[in-house]
Amino acid sequence: MKIFFFIFFLIAGVLFLFSSPALATQSHGDPEGLYVHQLSHIFFVFSMGILIYWLRVRELVKEKGWKYIQYAAFFFILWTLDAFTAHLLDEQYRWVSVTRADRWYLRIDSAYSGLDIFYYIVKLDHLFCVPAMIFFYAGLKRLSQTTVSESEKRESQ
Repeated sequence: MKIFFFIFFLIAGVLFLFSSPALATQSHGDPEGLYVHQLSHIFFVFSMGILIYWLRVRELVKEKGWKYIQYAAFFFILWTLDAFTAHLLDEQYRWVSVTRADRWYLRIDSAYSGLDIFYYIVKLDHLFCVPAMIFFYAGLKRLSQTTVSESEKRESQ
């Protein structure tokens, strides 16, 4: 087993050293693709808002699992509004342009003073998305544990 891990990490290290940048960005076809994508952000905000509303109206948030899912929906709303704003700035209005200075550095140029700093902060959308996924996972895990324990209680009666 130790030799397996050694070989795995050796191969992973070699692949890391000789890898090229992933450039994990998504471009949208002009202009229809961007409009549809922006509308999907708005629809997602609306959907998560409805989810939060119904969780509260039906008083499901009294259970810890549903409360976590409510928190996840809130962070998903923040995340998608953040992504919507970033798309507006760089793709729709083109107030911000990002160019690659070299392999590890990007240059952010903006049409207005201070907008480059705001754009940089907005591009840190993972600060909302990661907590959303963690809360969602924790909520589903808690709900599945509750369901399993309830079914075990019914079987034992």
